[in-house]
Amino acid sequence: MDPLPPTYTLANARAAGLTRAHLRTGPFVRISHDLVVRLDDAIDPRERLRVLATALPAGAAFSHGTAAHLLGAHLDLPARPHVALTPRRVLPQRSDLVVHARSLEPADVVEVDGLSATSGPQTFLDLAAVLPPPELVAVGDALLRAGHATPESLRGRLARAGRVRGVVRARACAPLLSAAAMSRPESLVRFWLTDSHLPDPEVQVPVLDRHGRVVAHSDLGYRRWKLLLEYEGRQHADADRFGADIDRYSLMAADGYLLLRFAARHLNARTVVDRVERALLSRGWRPTPPIAPIEPA
Repeated sequence: MDPLPPTYTLANARAAGLTRAHLRTGPFVRISHDLVVRLDDAIDPRERLRVLATALPAGAAFSHGTAAHLLGAHLDLPARPHVALTPRRVLPQRSDLVVHARSLEPADVVEVDGLSATSGPQTFLDLAAVLPPPELVAVGDALLRAGHATPESLRGRLARAGRVRGVVRARACAPLLSAAAMSRPESLVRFWLTDSHLPDPEVQVPVLDRHGRVVAHSDLGYRRWKLLLEYEGRQHADADRFGADIDRYSLMAADGYLLLRFAARHLNARTVVDRVERALLSRGWRPTPPIAPIEPA
């Protein structure tokens, strides 16, 4: 098999000793009657998608988690790529693909690195059927941050979505998205706080010194109560980054800010909401009492 290129004819395969059984069961794709592709020769996952794309019908586009990854969201490439095809009487089924029937307009398909993929708004809508709200918001934030969607394009796509599966969740989550969110953990923390009884946090909060100069920014926070929230990812362990973080945190504390730091072990709604609530209470925030029902006269 070594002398064979990634794309070869059946005659080449037989000359190399491959039988029909090998071609049926191995990592091969028959592109046409006399053309075969060996997928394990792909350079990387994206190259594998390019090879697969040559065997797809015209108008096909990678979708769902595959599209989200191509568009720069944090999702890993699924083991089986997802593909959207125009509805037809019989959808082609293959063991190495997950095929979805989609009636896509030209605006719903974009080209990414030479691959056709569903657009940011279409991908957001598709994933709304399979992702929980916190993760959907994280994906939406990433799509906005990468420039693959805007609030206007999302509203336009969801307005013509009809009653497709996931559209209710998509419409509920779309107003919560922020292009200023810099990471998935930051998006999750923001969603949990927004979804709680606590005040909605601000994103990328500027920290001012006593002269009114911006000396730092925090991932999330509440300027009114001078409370700041930071997520510490692995990159913060770098020696230079660690020193810069210490400098930022010192500036924040010196000007009267309370800083809450979270890491991967704290990424759950209960921990985040509980600690932020306690910190807000310590800074003077008080929950709004419920309005008592009016008794009939």
